[in-house]
Amino acid sequence: MSGQEKSKKGEELIPIAKLGKSYGVRGWQKIYLLTDFPQQFKPGAKFPSDRIELEIEKIDLKRGLVKFKGVNSPEEAKKLTNRLLYSTQQESRENLPLEEGEYFWFDILGKEVWSQGELLGVVEEIDRLNDIDYLFVKTAEKWRKAGYPKRVVLEFNRHIDKVDLEKGRLDSSAGLELLISLRK
Repeated sequence: MSGQEKSKKGEELIPIAKLGKSYGVRGWQKIYLLTDFPQQFKPGAKFPSDRIELEIEKIDLKRGLVKFKGVNSPEEAKKLTNRLLYSTQQESRENLPLEEGEYFWFDILGKEVWSQGELLGVVEEIDRLNDIDYLFVKTAEKWRKAGYPKRVVLEFNRHIDKVDLEKGRLDSSAGLELLISLRK
């Protein structure tokens, strides 16, 4: 997120959807979800977006379409194209219950990754490809100086054995072996 957008209360905003091109003649447009929680997108829900607040009037998640209150023409919808819809960490925690073993990405970002008693590095980015979450870990200086890559990619479900948010760390029994296999 460029420039770390902030809410009116000064909280960091998390992008949860991106608006696409207009659809039809009544103000509908495409919506691309950037979240695992589609249930937050419902009629009456309000989201901050680039200095304005948008309220969902109607939504069709199966077709990836949304209509906002007060947006009634393709011309009005086109003005919203490429805008992001946001939430905050607090709103996410309050409104989106997690199952055992589930985590918000914002809770994982910045955490240390340890393997076999060694610090591998810090999670600096998370991406999803084909329903698999990948952690991009900036390797610790010790490893970079020894000729290892600047980053190692770990598959969350496959390579992360334990998450301890209180200690700010993730444990990976396979992480060190994976890093060693990537030496230049």
